[in-house]
Amino acid sequence: MINQPAVDDLIVKMGEDGQPASRYALCVVASKRARQIIEQSPVQQAKENPNNLKELALACNEILSGKVIAVKD
Repeated sequence: MINQPAVDDLIVKMGEDGQPASRYALCVVASKRARQIIEQSPVQQAKENPNNLKELALACNEILSGKVIAVKD
């Protein structure tokens, strides 16, 4: 279970035009980014993750900071 960052904060951050995103959309975006992180080389993972967080926690932090955005197809 991820406590930080809060799920509600992530949903608001991912939303558009003042409307929060759905929890499903958050789950899809975070899981896709976590899979991308897992597929990286160990050296690149160490550069991006100096605090040694789990991949899903790192993906959620990137969503909250604005490094990862959701794009509708």
